[in-house]
Amino acid sequence: MAALLDSPPSPYACYVLAHGAGAGMDHAFLAALAGRLCAQGVAVLRFQFPFMQQGSRRPDPPAVAQAAVRTAVEEAGKRFPGLPLFAGGKSFGARMSSQAQAASPLPGVRGLVFVGFPLHPAGKPGITRAAHLDGVHVAMLFLQGTRDALADLSLVQEVVQPLRPRATLHVVDGADHAFHVLVRSGRTDAQVLDELALAAAQWMRAQM
Repeated sequence: MAALLDSPPSPYACYVLAHGAGAGMDHAFLAALAGRLCAQGVAVLRFQFPFMQQGSRRPDPPAVAQAAVRTAVEEAGKRFPGLPLFAGGKSFGARMSSQAQAASPLPGVRGLVFVGFPLHPAGKPGITRAAHLDGVHVAMLFLQGTRDALADLSLVQEVVQPLRPRATLHVVDGADHAFHVLVRSGRTDAQVLDELALAAAQWMRAQM
């Protein structure tokens, strides 16, 4: 499995960060997020899903993707024995990580961090993709933008509410599914990345 590791000298946790369906582990957004988390004291292991490693545009079937998540988590455990582990990822990577955890607990994982959970296809609002979250019995952090076309915020709130207290929702004002903000928002994409990293790092510390 192809993987990239960003680690501070003495990390307090490791986050296994899975990429989305449209771009691999070396995408600029994931690299920037990993760098910022590293600066917060979190080691980040990014990895490549098989379809991306093979140069395919078709995402892996759930069973294949979930197995990749499990392998990456096991690798993180080998690299950082005894260190608290967290898993999750961007969009497709978030959903595959949560499905893997619901199917069978990921070894050593204390919580899941979703960077834009893809609740439904664009233009087709619904919550069926979240049905498996009832089977996730570790803490979950949802980082969601208010302009996300794949996650209507009112529906995200509807999903998160019955999952509390193990589920936490952090809303990023003005951000779309890629966590891009419009110029008129008065913020930059870099500031949004700072917010995401800080929110995730603080939440991880709270789970320890």
